[in-house]
Amino acid sequence: MASLAEDKGKGWWSACKRNMSAATVDLAELESHATCLRSYESLFIPGIFQSEDYTRAIFRVSDVVTTPADIDSAVEFRMRRQAVLSAEDPPTVHAVIHEAALHMRFGGSAATRKQLLRLVELAELPHVTVQVLPFTADGVSAVNTPFCLIASHDGCLETIQMDHASHSMYLHDPDSVARYRRHFERLCGVALPPVDSGPTAVNRDVRDSLGLIQHILYSHY
Repeated sequence: MASLAEDKGKGWWSACKRNMSAATVDLAELESHATCLRSYESLFIPGIFQSEDYTRAIFRVSDVVTTPADIDSAVEFRMRRQAVLSAEDPPTVHAVIHEAALHMRFGGSAATRKQLLRLVELAELPHVTVQVLPFTADGVSAVNTPFCLIASHDGCLETIQMDHASHSMYLHDPDSVARYRRHFERLCGVALPPVDSGPTAVNRDVRDSLGLIQHILYSHY
């Protein structure tokens, strides 16, 4: 715990405290120290996977930031958060994304198509797993709020992060962490198999996450 206190505020995010909310800065700090990120999203592509155009379109229709300068700062901050994906020792990232998020259009057809292609590209990374939860999923856990489980500082700190309309919530108590871990495991169990763009995936006669993303790409965009 002493090392956590020493690390507090050290990093690129510390220079953004004047422009970004405390919760947003805390999220960037947790991600930078993360060993594992597990998230569920229902209407958006996870922020750590978002393209710049997609992110900008979201902030333009958001009440969180209103001026062009604030939008630019928010977009830049989110893009910088994504550096953890290409770090020397990146965290393992596992995202379950509801099919509804793949249909939501932010920035028009071109931006949405680019975002879906980026999602497939990132899913090819060895430390990234992407599963799609289809509309037809059976026995879905009663979870209607997106959340992210963050294991950081070599796993000694586990945090649940949830976004609400006006603020972000962080939970650290063991009971909440265990409950959301079970939620995530159930979501993984009913979601489609992960994106696999390898040569064998093309010939596999099974409905999987890649197939659904491609279907939406080629039939809608």
